[in-house]
Amino acid sequence: MQNTEPKFGFNTFAETWNGRLAMLGFVIGLATEFLTGQGILSQIGLM
Repeated sequence: MQNTEPKFGFNTFAETWNGRLAMLGFVIGLATEFLTGQGILSQIGLM
């Protein structure tokens, strides 16, 4: 049986990994803000 799910676009595999990476990025952003005492915008020089 062949896999008929598309390789690009909105599919279960892509959306699962997108969600996981978004959660990871959010946690890393919060941890960085906690450790440095500065917000994200301050860290990159916008404030």
